[in-house]
Amino acid sequence: MKFMKRSALSLGFLTFLILIWELVCRYGDIPPFILPAPSRVLYVAIQQAPLLTYHAIMTGAEILLGIIFSVAIAIPLAIMMFVFPSVEQAFSPILVASQAIPVFALAPLLVVWFGYGIWSKVFMAALIIFFPIVVNLLEGLKSCDEDYRKLFTLMGAPFLKTFQYLYWPWALPYFLAGLKVGVSVATIGAVIGEWVGAQRGLGYLMIQSNARLRVDLVFASILWLTVIGVSLWIIVGAIEKKALAWKK
Repeated sequence: MKFMKRSALSLGFLTFLILIWELVCRYGDIPPFILPAPSRVLYVAIQQAPLLTYHAIMTGAEILLGIIFSVAIAIPLAIMMFVFPSVEQAFSPILVASQAIPVFALAPLLVVWFGYGIWSKVFMAALIIFFPIVVNLLEGLKSCDEDYRKLFTLMGAPFLKTFQYLYWPWALPYFLAGLKVGVSVATIGAVIGEWVGAQRGLGYLMIQSNARLRVDLVFASILWLTVIGVSLWIIVGAIEKKALAWKK
């Protein structure tokens, strides 16, 4: 009931903001190439659906590959940092420094190293997704209850069994929370990479549309990016609900 109430309030507030936006554009004499009305954005998003789909497929592929690569690297690294404190001491400053570097500063270098194809954008998306997954998973492993650790030790359980039946289930909510954060911002990395250099993608379409003063198509691209990000967040939320059903 509380969730439904919060959702209704959020939806109502969003509707109010869109209505204000629409009224300002209609009666404020604002040129469409400066700020198009929401109705115009929705019309363009539907009318240009084939074009937007063509570019969204590339952006979606970049994001999905970035998620796969970041998860494949983040899980083993977090486990190693948990098992070997020296590894955590060595990698923690590097992880923090990687987040202190603006992604715009890295994007041109990645394009030079990996070219204008898909891989520079995949790497950019993976960089953004990687950090919250590693940090959350490591925090989850380290927060395991000490009494349960002692119990498994007294029972003579080997580390692999302890990790399988204690550490991983304990850290799973933290991991999924980090994954939700990562996928919700994954579009940032892919789009920034496409802004710097690409031949296809929603970020590329936004740059091309902006140069032609097609601001309505820029907003339509943003709308599609929002749908991609929210969809990924919902999918991970559904996985989280199913994977953590045992906690109820």
